[in-house]
Amino acid sequence: MEKLKILVHGDKAAFAPRETIRGAVEWNLDANPRRLDLSLFWYTSGKGTRDVGMVHSTQFDNPGASGSKEFSFTLPEGPFSFSGRLISLIWAIELTCSPGSETTRREIIVSPTGKEILLGSIPTQSPFPWPRKEAGPNSPENILRVGP
Repeated sequence: MEKLKILVHGDKAAFAPRETIRGAVEWNLDANPRRLDLSLFWYTSGKGTRDVGMVHSTQFDNPGASGSKEFSFTLPEGPFSFSGRLISLIWAIELTCSPGSETTRREIIVSPTGKEILLGSIPTQSPFPWPRKEAGPNSPENILRVGP
């Protein structure tokens, strides 16, 4: 048996913004931990600086060497789960034992579509045809033009 386990009702993996995640955690450890920490958070992965946003956390003090506890977290409006060529944003629920090194993580998707948003590449061609004949004073070319 796994030492730490995160169970989500209905075994759901995708959630809408503001939806409530319900589930339970189970543990079966060799010794009685001082506490168990359960967290809902998001983090970025990929190039650049890693960002982390803690949304909810709860702790179970002196939980005993084995047992289970139910939990529920209400998701915020965002950010949405996304994946691109350079960076991804991943949501997760994590259970950690203290003291000790036991930890388990369950990744989830937060999106209004029920799927991770896939970021496309930036178009290599400008959205404005250059040069444009008969460009008026309020055309994008004239508005964006630098200099006289």
